[in-house]
Amino acid sequence: RYYNWTKYSDCDLILSFAERVMGTGAFEQLFSELEDPRQSAKVAHLFTDILFLVVCASIAGAKGWEDIEDFGDLHFDWFREKGLFKNGLPVHDTIARVISRVDSEQFQRCFIGWMQSVADLSDGQLIAIDGKRLCGSYNREDRQSAIHMVNAFAAENNVVLGQIKTQSKSNEITAIPALLNLLDIKGCLISIDAMGCQTTIAEKIIESGGDYLLALKGNQKELHDAVRNELVGAINQEVICLEKHHGRGEARAYHVMDAASLVNRFPEWKGLKTIGVTLSYRQPKNGKESLEYRYYISSAALTKARFANAVRSHWAVENSLHWVLDVSMKEDDCQIYRGNAAEILSGARKLALNMLRAETTRKVSVPRKQKRAHGSTDYLEKVLAAGLVALNDI
Repeated sequence: RYYNWTKYSDCDLILSFAERVMGTGAFEQLFSELEDPRQSAKVAHLFTDILFLVVCASIAGAKGWEDIEDFGDLHFDWFREKGLFKNGLPVHDTIARVISRVDSEQFQRCFIGWMQSVADLSDGQLIAIDGKRLCGSYNREDRQSAIHMVNAFAAENNVVLGQIKTQSKSNEITAIPALLNLLDIKGCLISIDAMGCQTTIAEKIIESGGDYLLALKGNQKELHDAVRNELVGAINQEVICLEKHHGRGEARAYHVMDAASLVNRFPEWKGLKTIGVTLSYRQPKNGKESLEYRYYISSAALTKARFANAVRSHWAVENSLHWVLDVSMKEDDCQIYRGNAAEILSGARKLALNMLRAETTRKVSVPRKQKRAHGSTDYLEKVLAAGLVALNDI
C-alpha cells in the first residue's frame, strides 16, 4: 500500500498515531534488512537503539558524534520511556564505531524502501538525479578524496527518494544506473544533467518504464551539434519577458520540437522523441550581461509548458535539497570520514529532512523545526510520526 503523507498532516491525526508509531516496532521495520556489524558477544546497546538515536539527533540538527551523544544525554529520560538504552547511553566513540561499520548498500535499500512506502508519485512526475560532494568527508590521514552522493529527488513532493555513493564526479556515470536499479521510476520523467547524458543510462530508464530528459553538452558533441542545428533560430522567435529580481534583470525562453528528423541518425538513443532548448538571459545590476543556450533530448512527447516546468524543476534541486543540506543542515561542516560513516550520516540527514518536511503543522523553516525538535520531544514525536506513519497498518 502507498500513502501520500500530505494526507496525514493534520495535527490531531498525527498525534492519534503517535503512540503506535513511536514504538520501536515501526523503526525496526524500517531497518529490518540492516545487519548489526558487531559481534553479538560484545553488544551492550541494541543496534536499532543507536540508529534511532542518530536519526532523532539528525532531526534536531546534530552535526557530529559528540552532538549525537549530547542530544541523547539531554533527552535520555524520553528514550528510556520508549524502552531504549536499558544499559545506559553509549558514548560518542561507541556511536561512531557502530555507524562507521554499517553496510551502506543495506542502508540505501532500507532508505529507498521506506520512501517507496510513503511517497505517492503521480504519473509523469519529475525525478531529478544530481550529485553533491560531501566536502567534510575528505580523509586527511590517507588523502582519500571526498565522496560524491548521487541523489534522486522528487521535485513535486519535495523529498529525497534515494542516494548512492561515488568516489568522484566522473563515476556518476556508473553510479546513476545502480541508483536507477533501486528505484521504482515507472511512469516518471527522469532528468539528469550533461554528465548523465549516456546511451546506457537512457536505455536503462526506458527499460525501467520511465522517460528521460537529458541535458546536452560537449561530451556528446555530434548529437549536441545536430540538436543545435535543428533548433537554430527557433528559440529567438519565442516571446522573452524581462523581469527584475533583487535588482537583476532575468529572462528565459523555451522551445521544443519533434525529434523525428534525428531518430535514424542516432538510433543508439533509445526512445528519442523530443528535442528542446532553453535561453537564459541575465542583466546584473552592476556587471556583464550573459546569454546562455542549453539543449536537451527526451524520450517523452513534451509540450513547451511541460518541458519548461521540467527544466525549472530539475534545477530547483539546488535550492530545495543541496542548499538546504549545506546552509540549513551544515552538511559540509561535518568532518567525518571514518569507514561508511559519511555516507550513513548523509542518509540520516536526508531521512531527517524528509520527516521535517512531512510535518506540516508548523509552517516554518527547516532550521526552526530542528531547533524546536531539539528542545521539545513532543514536537520531535510529531516529526517522527509524520515520517513513519505509513509504516503502520492504518
